[in-house]
Amino acid sequence: MTGSIVAVIGQKTLNFFQEFGQISRLFFDILKFSRKIPKSRRLILSQMEHIGVNSLPLVIIIAVFTGAVAAWQAAYQLKGLAPLSFLGTATSRAIITELGPVLTGIVIAGRVGASIAAELGSMKVTEQIDALETMGISPVRFLALPRFYAALLMMPFLIVFADVIAVLGAFLVSNYFLGISFDVFFQSVKRFFEMGDFLFGMFKGMVFGGMTALLGCHIGFRTEGGAEGVGISTIRAFVFASAIILISDYILWSLIF
Repeated sequence: MTGSIVAVIGQKTLNFFQEFGQISRLFFDILKFSRKIPKSRRLILSQMEHIGVNSLPLVIIIAVFTGAVAAWQAAYQLKGLAPLSFLGTATSRAIITELGPVLTGIVIAGRVGASIAAELGSMKVTEQIDALETMGISPVRFLALPRFYAALLMMPFLIVFADVIAVLGAFLVSNYFLGISFDVFFQSVKRFFEMGDFLFGMFKGMVFGGMTALLGCHIGFRTEGGAEGVGISTIRAFVFASAIILISDYILWSLIF
């Protein structure tokens, strides 16, 4: 019994390092083909529209309610400890450094990471990727590179939208339900705003976007088993991307702060 458990743990560990090596190799292959970016600009722009523009409605909806909940939660935490005039500071800093980047990253993991895995997985099981290789076209350059750089570039813009909408959502709750005026709320935001917090949120967004696209491409390229395999890959891409976003968020906080 003990021997079988050790064998299972050993196999899982081996599979983890093997997959980590495959993801790292894909990442370095993308970097190797980065010199081809000018020739791939149309593909990158198309993916930027898909990842960025088409994700805006969902990001805005999530951001509004994120800001609203942040305002209620901050008011509850400040009650009896500090005046509600600090509500703008409490909500804006939490949104800019944490809630905006992380929740936007998870939304993109669900919408974009899963769709990348499904799209590339479908191409894999229908042998379209093999056809590209037969024609001498690298799947990494043609498929992975545009998605990776599009996610890397568009995530900061999505986070800016999410931050602005979430702060406005927090203000609406503060104004209509807690009686905090426009001047009091945004003076508090302005007084304690730090550019370092904003840049940290942008940096985290780029990391989250790049990792989401990288995992989606890796899982899509490794898809097997027909339609069922595509479904499994879609779920794996979302689960893995969401998990790695939360893990890397903790690591980045530990390293920078």
